[in-house]
Formats: sequence, C-alpha cells, structure tokens
Amino acid sequence: MQRILLPILALLIAAGFMLPAAPAREKPKGDGYVTIFDGKSLDGWHISAKSGHSGKSKNKSGGHWVVKDGYITGTQDEPGNGGIIVTDKKYKNFEVVLEMKNDFGLDSGLFLRSTEDGKAYQCMIDYYEGGNLMGIYGEGIGGFHFRNYSFLATPDRITADIKGKDKAKTPLPISPEKWPTFWKADDWNELKASITGNPPTINTWINGTKFMEWTDEKKRHPDDGGIALQVHGGAPDRFFGKSVRYRKICVKELN
Repeated sequence: MQRILLPILALLIAAGFMLPAAPAREKPKGDGYVTIFDGKSLDGWHISAKSGHSGKSKNKSGGHWVVKDGYITGTQDEPGNGGIIVTDKKYKNFEVVLEMKNDFGLDSGLFLRSTEDGKAYQCMIDYYEGGNLMGIYGEGIGGFHFRNYSFLATPDRITADIKGKDKAKTPLPISPEKWPTFWKADDWNELKASITGNPPTINTWINGTKFMEWTDEKKRHPDDGGIALQVHGGAPDRFFGKSVRYRKICVKELN
C-alpha cells in the first residue's frame, strides 16, 4: 500500500495540492518604490468594517471592494454603508502614489497611518461639488481640515476662494483657468502623498505638481499604520451607486 500511495502523493504535490498559498509579496518598481497592488487580487489588503463609515449593513461589511480590469473598485454595498480597505503591512515614514478614476459625486480618501477603525491622517479625495483633492483632514484624530481649492459643479471647474479655518497656507499651484487642461476629468490621474516624523509633515501632489505642505503642531497619532482607501458612508441619495477606482499603487519607505 505504501508503494502505491507515495507516487500518488508526489503527483499531488507536483500539481500544487496540499501546499499553502504563498503570501503576497511587494514587487520592486524602481527608484525605491514597490508595488503593493498586483492588479489581479486584494492580496496584501483587507476590508475593515470597524470605521465610522460602516455599520448600516446587516452583514457588518465594510463596503463592496473587488478587483476589475487591473484596478481596485469600491462602492457602498448597501445604501449608506461604506468602509475602508487597508494594507496588511504597517508603514511609518513613506511616500505613496496611485492613479485614481472615481465617479464624480462620491466621497473617498487616502488614509496615512490608518488604524483598523479608520483613524488616520487623510489626504482628501472628496470628488464632488464643494470637495477637493489632496487637502489634509484629521480622520478621527482632531478634525483639522486644510485645502487650497474646491470643486464647482463639475470636475473640470474649481475655485480658490477658500475662507475661514479650512484655508491652507500653501498657495494653489494651478490657476482655476488652467485646471481643465491640468486635470483629466474622464481619465486616470496620479495622486501622491508623503508623511514623515511625528508630529508629521505631510506633502501632497496631483499629477506631479505639489499641492500641499503641512506640519502638525502636536503628536496625536501612532508612529505607523496602514495605508487605506475609503468609500464614505452615509448620504445614500448622493453616494450609493457610484464607484471609486484605484490602480498602480506603489510605496517608497523613507528613513
């Protein structure tokens, strides 16, 4: 019997049975960057329903996240129920760059040093009228909010008329008149952010142009955390049925 079983076992192992799946690995990209999304699966990421954007779902889910045509897409899985998708790995000082092609009208965000319940320094991806991209917001860690422009009724129009505590010290680098040619409203655009130190200094870029530089005044959050993407909860009449889309997500860890 043993002579019969051994060849069968060898064949099963050769065919890939009885072996555990290999863990997802970061792929070198060059210039210190590594790819953390393989374009085929959510390996290295997990969905969290612990943030304040979840809780509406009977299944206690964190939104609907899938990989399609080489990008991650996320939606509210039930009207009003969103969530975040977070890297398994935690990062301390780093740059993260990705491409985005979201539906206009949906609130999203790029979370830096995110906890499992979504507390983070957020680079805003508030892609709707009155929102902005790559401003800085305190997600559950203080509520600070800085921006140097806002969208008007369509994504090809912005205003730099920001008043009050939301106005950032960093000047708007692209005039509203040039925005329609700078921002590709119906195509992929590149967003980038860096965070270093604690209290941290955060820089953000859009399509290679620096939009924000800000240093926190105090330490209010852990030194490291995950990188997370968000589908905002609530507002089912505005957000439900719209999608976020992200691809080419790379990270460079900084000393």
